[in-house]
Amino acid sequence: MDNYATHKHEKVKNWLKRNKCVHLHFIPTSSSWLNLVERFFGLLTEKQLRRGVFTSVKEVEEAITGFIDAHNEAPKPFVWTKSVDEILAKVGRARQALAFQ
Repeated sequence: MDNYATHKHEKVKNWLKRNKCVHLHFIPTSSSWLNLVERFFGLLTEKQLRRGVFTSVKEVEEAITGFIDAHNEAPKPFVWTKSVDEILAKVGRARQALAFQ
């Protein structure tokens, strides 16, 4: 998960206390690109939703379902193209750059 505040809400914390088998793993701040699930949502946004004209929630749902169905006909897994060391070096550079702002 990213570090968005809703994931740390009191209701979420209470739910986690009751569900001990669930463990959250947070990715570093400003690095949502590391999360492949978010990458899929980015693809959905780029290819299906952005610049779309929808007049109802149902139309948005149909667009999302249609995208998922088409994607699942010929699924391609997201594959890391960089090594762990390359990714961590980039995260380090980003942190340094953000610290100087």
